[in-house]
Amino acid sequence: MAAHAKFRLRTAEELRDEASRLGLEIPYEEKTSVLLEKASVAGRSVPNRLAVLPMEGADAEADGAPSEWTFRRYRRYAAGGSGLIWCEATAVRRDGRSNPGQLMLTEKTLDGFGKLADEVRGAAKKEWGPAHRPLLVLQLTHSGRFSKPEGTPNPMIVQHNPYLDPLHGLPADYPLVSDGELEEVRDELVAAAELAAAAGFDGVDVKACHGYLVAETLAAFNRTESRYGGPFENRTRLLLETVRLIRQEAPGLLVTCRISAADTVPFPFGFGMDPEAPETIDLTETKALVSLLARAGVGFLSVSLGIPYWKPHFGRPFDEPVPGGKPPKEHPLEGVARHLRIASELQRSSPGTALVGAGYSWLRTFGPGVGAAMVASGRTAVVGLGRGALAYPDFAKDLAARGRLDPRKVCTTCSLCSHLLRQGRRTGCAVRDAEVYGVS
Repeated sequence: MAAHAKFRLRTAEELRDEASRLGLEIPYEEKTSVLLEKASVAGRSVPNRLAVLPMEGADAEADGAPSEWTFRRYRRYAAGGSGLIWCEATAVRRDGRSNPGQLMLTEKTLDGFGKLADEVRGAAKKEWGPAHRPLLVLQLTHSGRFSKPEGTPNPMIVQHNPYLDPLHGLPADYPLVSDGELEEVRDELVAAAELAAAAGFDGVDVKACHGYLVAETLAAFNRTESRYGGPFENRTRLLLETVRLIRQEAPGLLVTCRISAADTVPFPFGFGMDPEAPETIDLTETKALVSLLARAGVGFLSVSLGIPYWKPHFGRPFDEPVPGGKPPKEHPLEGVARHLRIASELQRSSPGTALVGAGYSWLRTFGPGVGAAMVASGRTAVVGLGRGALAYPDFAKDLAARGRLDPRKVCTTCSLCSHLLRQGRRTGCAVRDAEVYGVS
């Protein structure tokens, strides 16, 4: 493990040299045309292999409907040319909102979401022509232990966790969510999926990452006498039941998940960790989950890592932590390599599932070269940017036009977008879109 360092790479050769010095495998391909080729994702045609990953904007109306700020972000993504636009976390009920500005899909807000889907498609068509139709996925969630619907913590927890409970000062007798309440959330996820179909989305994501409610059930080793805790079959039950019910009730809708391949919280309080070495990632159960999801009809997955409130560098390698945070005791390129290694291992274990990879934003202009090498070698199907897309919504357009990204437009991994979100403020890139999101 090397010391943390900021991005200083000027050429692909320097990237290769730094990876070699650190003993890391970072594949790289000069030609990035493979990313611009049409592809099939879960039987649907997508214009290219580039994705906008879900990043919350915290800019919804009070009732959860998209605001003009929401429309602005997604119009920019659509005009930017990415083939897959994975819309951000959208609550299915008020107590599951992560902040008062989180999107929420209900009967009342359905028209707003329909307008959002229409405007995304309209902006893409206007810029790229009628043949360019991005795949549009809406991420559905309950924020669980990280719920703050009124701006203050209101956790719904699946189990007590000595690593995560202290984040909100939860006492040992804080009540756990009941099985019946979990089933209510399941049914509301299904109902919201039906609304998403009515609004015109191509698919929905049952969010199962980053420690939120569904994800926490995957790690509920210590939840006893429950249908949703203990053995693997029980811990995967809520997610699989939800997926199957959505496919039953909305048969024309694609169903996918964004999963954390590993929580990075030590076993037995985190998913994807080694029972024999509790702080070490072990993908045994993750591979089994991907296989079960495939059998349930999930043809593509977005793969993330970690819990942002625990050790954020696992999910998003960065130059700067959020204000007041500390840099990790590893080089960001180690975090990038971890993302690539995990995506490769999962893709190879489930070749019939199209994996959407993450962790590319820290690479700046070298992200497409690394992504192209991953796709060309069959180690991932689609390359996604989260923070990178907030900063540079037209990254796909520039890559198509110039064969490279503009270094003046890339994400600087300064963590200010995360800072804005944690403050409950409207969230975007404070560097590249400073007139709207500048931090004072």
